[in-house]
Amino acid sequence: MRRARAAAVVIASIAAIGCEGRPRPADSTTTESPRKTGPAISVIDLSAGLPEQEKAGLFGVSSGKKSFDELLRVTTALRDDKKSVGVLVKFAGAQIGAARAQELADMLAELKAKKKVFCHADGLSNATLMAAAKGCSSIWISPAGEVASIGLAAQVVYMRRLLVDELRLSVDFLQVGKFKGAEEPLTRDGPSPEARASLMSVLTDMRASWVDTLASSRPKATADVVEDGPWSPLRAKEVGLVDEVGYFDEALAAVKEETGGVRERAAFGPGAEEGDGDLDEIVRALAGESGVTGPIALVRATGSISMGGGGGLFGGRGGITEKEFSRTIAKLEKDDAVKAVVVRIDSPGGSALASDLMWHRLMKLRKKKPLVFSVGDMAASGGYYLACTGDYIFADPMSIVGSIGVVGGKIGVGDALEHIGVHTETFPANPNKPGAAARAAYESPLVRWDDFTRARVLESMTAVYELFLARIVEGRSTRGRELTREKIAESAEGRIFSGREGKSRGLVDEIGGLGAAIAKARELAKLSESARVAVVGGKAGFLESLDPGGAEERVRATASPVDLLDRAAPDLVPFVTSLAPLASGERTAVAVPFALTVR
Repeated sequence: MRRARAAAVVIASIAAIGCEGRPRPADSTTTESPRKTGPAISVIDLSAGLPEQEKAGLFGVSSGKKSFDELLRVTTALRDDKKSVGVLVKFAGAQIGAARAQELADMLAELKAKKKVFCHADGLSNATLMAAAKGCSSIWISPAGEVASIGLAAQVVYMRRLLVDELRLSVDFLQVGKFKGAEEPLTRDGPSPEARASLMSVLTDMRASWVDTLASSRPKATADVVEDGPWSPLRAKEVGLVDEVGYFDEALAAVKEETGGVRERAAFGPGAEEGDGDLDEIVRALAGESGVTGPIALVRATGSISMGGGGGLFGGRGGITEKEFSRTIAKLEKDDAVKAVVVRIDSPGGSALASDLMWHRLMKLRKKKPLVFSVGDMAASGGYYLACTGDYIFADPMSIVGSIGVVGGKIGVGDALEHIGVHTETFPANPNKPGAAARAAYESPLVRWDDFTRARVLESMTAVYELFLARIVEGRSTRGRELTREKIAESAEGRIFSGREGKSRGLVDEIGGLGAAIAKARELAKLSESARVAVVGGKAGFLESLDPGGAEERVRATASPVDLLDRAAPDLVPFVTSLAPLASGERTAVAVPFALTVR
């Protein structure tokens, strides 16, 4: 009865919204009265970021943030939109991952070939400057802004001294693959030579791609210039990184004057959904649907990999959960209306068990219809475990792939408790067997591993590593490719690679973004270029929002320590959540070795 009353209240609210009309959001940058007709300037608003998967708003309806794949659809449509005479991209101070920024640059460059594309930003990072340089006819920066063109770098935090010397915790971690290094932030005070070599190789190749893109797009953007910031707006203009200094409304006015546009139209971002299928979206949300049937299904696989969602210290973070992902893939396998599947993946890995179960489900789907993967910023470790099932893998030059290796272990509090006077005694049921106590309590955080237990755990991890290699060999041996374990092993042991080097090593098939992956799926399924792409999975539906259990889960998620970490140090979240299965009873993970974000 209570749920029925709640539903009635919400439905009444929808009715009220329908009667009163939807208020138009205020736009502080525009003083003229809005016009409905005439040549338009299409505004692509990236100020809220460019996530791989947007979060649902009230009733499961889209929020102001729009997703990466939706931007691809928008920019493609704008190319031939005769009502749009120009495009203005609003970056504000958005932070976008390097590979996504590179793909954004390509999208805007293709759009620029058809019509004028202008950019305005309050601040530009290494990545967003690259996107604007290649994709925009003219770049504006706010007078009090900054162009943080400072060169690429990665930071790794090492906590051994805090955990062991200060807190007296025991840190028992093992790895398979000498380059893996995922345990090093917990067990070392600095990088091993192998981990340093792997990371520096990736950064060197990514830097080359970044510098080449800037230099080819802005004649004055030499390596010395682009790595010598941050630049004030006026200095950035002097050295040729931007064209104009001014506010967004001034940029909009200039764009209108140059193109003959008389009005602006929100094409992407906050306000873009106005008058464009809102009712359809609400009806789909009420029905609990998250997509529309089409011959090509686009599945988003974003975040760390785990067996199930919610609960526990790291619960509620979403990510790629085996339960939901496998259910989605199983439905697509059985749906005869779906002729091909594209998976857009951006993941540092996580649970080895979940990765293998999803690998199996994806391989079953591949036997029935084409499967293409598009790599966003990263498909590393468990993320690559999934991607290797694709008939084709597409990646951007600055994507990160590989990290084929295994890490496992635990952090023990026994020594810390002993230090403050708390003693733990383990009583094995078979006291006559040597090492029985250590083995019986090997999952306990109260005791260390002895040498025999460590050997057994390493043996188990080695078996997972060999399985990982075998899965890649089987997954990549398709459409004329014949790979051996020895060939894959050359790029394994935890090493990470840029998309460009990944292609040279056979880990990636083509350099290209989501659009190229979709085009390949159409080709493999023998579909026309206009074949519809439907996004599958994602946002919660209306009925789910009324579910008390779901509400409780969302409360737990809101209070999650990882959400607090996300606010304080977001770059650490992929690393922490990818190792979360080790805190949930699993002993092996296939996770990227660094909390690595390159901007």
